[in-house]
Formats: sequence, structure tokens, C-alpha cells
Amino acid sequence: MIRDLSDDEARRALVCKWGEVPDDVLPAWVAEMDYAIAPPIAEALHAAIDASRTGYPRFGAGGALGAAYAGFAARHFAHDVDPERVVATVDVTAGVRLALDVAAPAGGLVMPVPGYAPQLEMAAITGRRHHALVVDAEAPRAELDLAALDRHFRDGARVLLLTQPHNPWGRVFTRAELEGVRDVVRRHDAFVVSDEIHAPLVLDGEHVPYLAIDGTADHTVAVVAASKAFNIAGLKCAQLVTASRLLHDALATAPMARNDSWSVLGVEASIAAYTDGDTWLAALLDRLRAQRDLLGHLLADHLPLARMRPLEATYLAWVDLRGYGYDDPAAVALERGRVQIAAGHDYHPGLVGHARINIATSPERLTEIVRRLAAALEA
Repeated sequence: MIRDLSDDEARRALVCKWGEVPDDVLPAWVAEMDYAIAPPIAEALHAAIDASRTGYPRFGAGGALGAAYAGFAARHFAHDVDPERVVATVDVTAGVRLALDVAAPAGGLVMPVPGYAPQLEMAAITGRRHHALVVDAEAPRAELDLAALDRHFRDGARVLLLTQPHNPWGRVFTRAELEGVRDVVRRHDAFVVSDEIHAPLVLDGEHVPYLAIDGTADHTVAVVAASKAFNIAGLKCAQLVTASRLLHDALATAPMARNDSWSVLGVEASIAAYTDGDTWLAALLDRLRAQRDLLGHLLADHLPLARMRPLEATYLAWVDLRGYGYDDPAAVALERGRVQIAAGHDYHPGLVGHARINIATSPERLTEIVRRLAAALEA
């Protein structure tokens, strides 16, 4: 059911991931998958085009999109979402910014790092002080330091930007971990924006929505999307989810200049993904588990000094390559191996020797990615 795009197809389809690199470079950097989109989504898009549905989307909360996401959340996460409290937005990063601007209290922003690179400037963009909740690079499994989070709140932070499942760690936080976060947040009357864009991509364990934790409704906005799991980021449609009337009203009544430009085709694709994409998604998760296991074998064979954090979710492996002696192994890989991976310092400024590798490709390409990386680092 998962159809690999050929190199030519990938260059035509993935104009960022493949188009931003020279033809002789194998891309494994930006978070796009080298797979054709799910048939139900393709059918929905063709139907929308045939109907000339290329104008503005409907405004207001809920509707078919809210109902589709609520059904998906119930089936996959056992989470009861009020469909009328689902608000469309253009993408997850824009949704995070909107939540910070109109729903969160004033004060500093805590962000775990390494963290999603485009969001590292979120504090500055929204006029807040940045508080970095640094994860120990030596730890075998990335953990949130709740004592450090408590100190940040005592030092003036008021909001936590929580990414779960986490990119680039590949972590799935447990219910107990999230309850620990909730307890610290409530102790300081703080706020959480929970970026859950990778929620459908759990490979081990289960995704627990932060809003599914008791006692979180009054201090949380969740931001979700079908974009990563179904490879439709370019269609521009994410969703903000709340369980509080007060927070919902703040989002739903935001001026259009703060929240517009999501796409009617993005809405159609998201509804199709949430409603009819379960079978394709199950096949995707099987493929990604196989790719993760293959990467582990390839690293053991070709790059034995590499250390990969357990990849519990996403298709983005966080790899410690310091054993090969390069501060920026991604730059070396590009120059010597003609393979593009994501530099670790993009996710944690100043961090050396780390990289993020996108495994959502064919087994053959993943094998070649590691072969080129090993040739570059061991030259």
C-alpha cells in the first residue's frame, strides 16, 4: 500500500526536499516522505478540483473538519474531543504562534532543546524571553527535567511549548511523564501549548494527548495536523484543539489577520486522511518500523561509533556522531558523501556532532544514505 516514489517522481513531487539539493545529492533532511500520498486523499483532491473547489475555505470552528478530527482522535488516542472546539489554522507553527498571541499569559517561553528548528525563535517572534530546557546529550533516553522546568517557571517563564511526540528525539512521553509536567505547570499557574503534529506516527507505545490528562483543560491549547503522517504539509491546514470554552473563544474570535490562509484543499485532504486513512496509516507505520530497524542494522555495520536514540515515534532519527570527530557531520556528509542530512546545531545551537536523518524512504535509498554517510565520515 505504501508506494515508493522513483527519483524522478520525488524530484517532481517534493520540490523542497529533493529540489533544494543538486541532482547528485541524496536528500534525507527535511521532514517529507518519499511516498505517494494515500489514495483516499488523492481521490478527495481530484474530486475537489473537478468541482472547482479552489476558493476560500469555510470559516468558523467545528464543521466537517472538526468532526473528522474528533473521530480520528477517538479511534487512535481514545481521546474525547468536542468537534466544535476544533479551529482550523494554516500550519502547526502558525497555530503555536496564534495560541501564544491570543490565549497564553504573558511571560517567558520554555522550550525543550534540541527542538524543532523553526520554533527556536518562537519566543523572540512573540515578544517573550526564551528559556531553554536542555536535555542531556549523554542520556540514553531523552527525559524532561521537571526540576529544571520548575526553576524556569520560578524565574519568570509562564508557558511551556511541549512537542510530543518529540522531534528530533523521537520520544513518546508516557502518561506519568505528562502528569509530572501538569503538576509543575499547575503549581506555577502556567500554560502549555502542545504541538502534537507527530501524534499519528507512534511506532512503540501510545500517544497520550496532553489534553487527555486530568486537570489540563484550563491551561492548554493543542495543535494537531494530518500533514506529517499523510505527507500533505504543502496543502496548509492544521487544527487547534481546546477543552475550555474560554480558550476556544480566544482562538475562534481572533482577528482574521492573526489566523487565516489555511487552504480549502488542505481541509479536504485532512478530512479524507482523518476519515478514510486508517488502513494506509497502519501500512505506513509498518514500513517505518522496518526502516527504523534497518537503520539500526546499517549503523551497526557501517558506522559502529554512531549512537541513535530510541526511535519511538516519527520518521526522524536523532543520531550522535561525535565518535567520528567532526563538529558538523552533516556538512562533511554533504561535501564528501553527497548526502544531505539535517545538522544537529539547527535544533540545538552550539551542539556539536549530532544530526537528524529522515528514514521515510525506500530500503534501498536508506542503505545508500548510510553507505554515503559512512564513506564521508570515515574518509
